[in-house]
Amino acid sequence: MSSYLIKGTAAEGTLRVLAAHTTETVQESSDRHNLSNTATAALGRLLTGAALFAQVISKHEKSRVTLRIQGGGPIGYLLAEGSTDGSVRGYVANPHADLPPRTTDGKLDVGGLVGNDGDVAVMRLLENTDPYTSSTALVSGEIADDLTYYLVKSEQVPSALLLGVYLEGGKVHTAGGLLIQVMPGASEATIEQLEKNIKALGPVTEALRGRSLIEVIQQATEGMGFEQIEEPLPINLNCRCSREKAIDSLKYFSRAEHEEMVQAGGQEVVCDWCGTRYQITPQEIQEA
Repeated sequence: MSSYLIKGTAAEGTLRVLAAHTTETVQESSDRHNLSNTATAALGRLLTGAALFAQVISKHEKSRVTLRIQGGGPIGYLLAEGSTDGSVRGYVANPHADLPPRTTDGKLDVGGLVGNDGDVAVMRLLENTDPYTSSTALVSGEIADDLTYYLVKSEQVPSALLLGVYLEGGKVHTAGGLLIQVMPGASEATIEQLEKNIKALGPVTEALRGRSLIEVIQQATEGMGFEQIEEPLPINLNCRCSREKAIDSLKYFSRAEHEEMVQAGGQEVVCDWCGTRYQITPQEIQEA
């Protein structure tokens, strides 16, 4: 199955459970933006986080959530957008930025690439309303830690969030995430069992290797009665750019700049979000 997300509850509705398998989507994003290995891991985690956040922070249908992380590391800023329909998209400021693996465990140094001197900003975009943005400080640059801190501090919802991207031979072998939130009424016994299960689960990419997403969820909620509440939601890399929007973007250039584009035989406009290239003709530039 391609990338998808599962939603459910456990412990008689006192735990909200979401999990996503995003391997194909992360690989496609890496290909579109020609990302380094560590940048792939960083953006892949944030894309998966955006897919999960859209389901728990967006309160309305057809709404979107944009996550922005700026940490002072060589990758610059990272942006990812998730929609309630499962659409995601994202990009980073410096796609080729990379660092050697960590000397401690040989894993990709996402925290070093992102940095930890900055913030996480979350913007909700609802139909027919102004966007609302809130932010919290970065705590590690590892992305899952930072998004968990946001949920606890800004949303005031105790949460366990695991995000991971595992590459093998320069390709995304496994990518995914797990988000479990403690809702009002959860018992101390439930919280203790959850903590025990999460510790036993280990890194989410290791848990997903050789097992289905539902099996990983069942292990994370062992002894607490997981119940799936909807059919799996497909996750797709889907951008809202278009040729018309690319042409419209040229209106911000001066008349002299338009003339230079015409004399050059046209202009290429590249979408930051998805990497799609639009070749705009001289006639289209004159009419912009």
